Amino acid sequence: MSESALMLARIESLAVRHERYGTEAYLFVLGAVRAAMDGMSRRRHLSGEELLETVKILAAERFGPMAGDVFVSWGIHETLDFGHIVFQLVDDGLLRKTSEDSLSDFADKFDFAQVFAENYFQV
Repeated sequence: MSESALMLARIESLAVRHERYGTEAYLFVLGAVRAAMDGMSRRRHLSGEELLETVKILAAERFGPMAGDVFVSWGIHETLDFGHIVFQLVDDGLLRKTSEDSLSDFADKFDFAQVFAENYFQV
């Protein structure tokens, strides 16, 4: 089995274990982490706020005005959901955190209804 197939199987298992978010949600968050890191001049730790900004940009590029509907279909309803996904990925060893990182770093960072409303997408 290839490395990417093993990674996908691991993420699918994570989604099944937690039953809250779709596999696509975990893949999207990992893609957002990768995109944020690719945009940095040097590798460093990524804050929750930085990740959420990348989430907005990536959502606009990939899903446009349908982003909110896509996220809801994956079980994501607020910015804190992205934090839960990140920390589940950390617990599974797919991401790392520092001692300063907290789930609260993702709480109420922007209003989903405002940012992801149809015909209104603010990045």
